Amino acid sequence: MTGTLLARQAARLVGQGALVAGAVGVLSFAMTRALPGDAAYRIAAGRYGYDMVDTAAADAVRHELGLDRPASQQLLAWLGDLLRLRLGQSMVSGDPVVEEIAHQLGHTLQLSLAAWVLALVLGLCLGMWSAVRASHWSARWVDPLCTVLRASPAFLLGVVLMLGLGVHLDWLPVAGHGEPIYLVLPAMALALTLLPGMTQVVRTRLQQVLQSDAFEFAQTKGLPPGAALWRHAAAPVALGTLAYAGMQLVLLVEGVVVVESLVAWPGIGHALVHAVISRDVPMIQGTALAMELLFVVLNGLMDAAVQWLDPRLREPAGGSAA
Repeated sequence: MTGTLLARQAARLVGQGALVAGAVGVLSFAMTRALPGDAAYRIAAGRYGYDMVDTAAADAVRHELGLDRPASQQLLAWLGDLLRLRLGQSMVSGDPVVEEIAHQLGHTLQLSLAAWVLALVLGLCLGMWSAVRASHWSARWVDPLCTVLRASPAFLLGVVLMLGLGVHLDWLPVAGHGEPIYLVLPAMALALTLLPGMTQVVRTRLQQVLQSDAFEFAQTKGLPPGAALWRHAAAPVALGTLAYAGMQLVLLVEGVVVVESLVAWPGIGHALVHAVISRDVPMIQGTALAMELLFVVLNGLMDAAVQWLDPRLREPAGGSAA
């Protein structure tokens, strides 16, 4: 990848990140203001507990955090802090939002990477099996399985796995973190949301290769089926799978919020839910911003990987491609 193309990709990512930052900040602020109830009372309850909160404590929190100011002034103040790369402090804990997000981001990345790799491996296996053995009875259960998984939301898959593998079979812990075993169940729940699309993309690409003249000619030359598949199917399948994975990263980001809250995984999604409950506006904006920027960065990495695998995409606009 040339330096000019790399600089152009970096500039595009920075522009997308800036646009996402502004949009997420405004939308999260507006949605938080639209929630019913008294935000100052919720924040005071998060600090001191519901039994220790009264009107005086709520008024003190409201004045301390500037919640009695007009909404436009609060929004402009937050956007100004964002331009200076300052996300403020949590209204509940008082800790800097950046420090809390930095602690939670590692857990979310760990879970997301494990789920993505698991979905990729299972999708390659099921897609290749259903394409190569399309006429065999053993491949007929792949389509019904993908249909059921595509129709099932992440929280339902998580609950089913918790009840089946955690409660009834007692194979996996249903909640918690710390040891690698706690990562298996939430990663499986997230991976199953991506699996139907991965399987379909791999199967479609592989079927196109199997029906191509190049593959038939390779077998005519005497190449074994495995060598012919590797030579003619590896690049198309990899390109199609990576391109699909980049488009479907939003499902992974959305699923993280649900699954982390379901299994008490200490990531950004879990923190976002608790911030919404306690009306912690800086944490809401900070966690939502981190998740959207994570999507932008991962999507950019997927685009770069696709361009690295396909030299034709690295040709400048209007240039000649061999």
